[in-house]
Amino acid sequence: MRRFALFGECLTAGLLVALAILPVVTLLPALAAGCAHIRAHVDGESTAIRTFFTRAGAAYRGSLGLSLGVVAGYAVLAGDVLILRRAGVPGGGLVAAACVVAAAALSVIVLRAAAAWSPGAQWAQLVRQAARRAVTGDPSGSLLLVMALGVLVVVTWQLLPLVLPMLGCLLMAAVAVERRHGRPDSALGQAPV
Repeated sequence: MRRFALFGECLTAGLLVALAILPVVTLLPALAAGCAHIRAHVDGESTAIRTFFTRAGAAYRGSLGLSLGVVAGYAVLAGDVLILRRAGVPGGGLVAAACVVAAAALSVIVLRAAAAWSPGAQWAQLVRQAARRAVTGDPSGSLLLVMALGVLVVVTWQLLPLVLPMLGCLLMAAVAVERRHGRPDSALGQAPV
C-alpha cells in the first residue's frame, strides 16, 4: 500500500509541477518544489498542496536568471534541431544528435540541482555542484537520470496523458539519485511496505 501512496504522490507532484512550470520562468523552483514534495512524502513530512506552493515560493528567490537561461538553452537546442531537420544540411543529423545529447546533459544538471535544493540554498552554487556531480562525482547517477528521461520521452510519446505521472516519477528518480549520492542509507527503495 505504501508504494501505491508513493505513486500517488508522484502523480500529485507531476500535476503540481506542470502547473507551476506554465509561466516558464518558474522552471527551477517548480522542479525543486516537486522534488521537495517527493522527499517530504518519503520522510513522512507534510505533502499538502499549500506546502508545495510555499516551497515553490521559497525556491523562486534567486532563480529567475538561471530559469531564463535554462529555458533559452532548451529553445536554442530545439531551434537548431528543427532548422537542421528542415534544411537538410549535410552532417545535420550528427549536429542534431549532439543537440539532443546537450539537452539531456542540461536536463540532468537541472534535475540534480532541483533535487539538491533546500530552503536558503543559492541556485548558482547548486547548479555548479550539480554539474560537478553529474560529470565527475557520480556519473552513474547521471546515467540513471538520462535513462529516466528516456523513459519519460518514450512513454509520453506513446500516450501523452501519462506526462503527469511520468514527470513525478522523473522527480522521484532525481531525489533517489541525489540521496544515493549523498546518503546511501536513506534510499527511496528502503521504505517499509
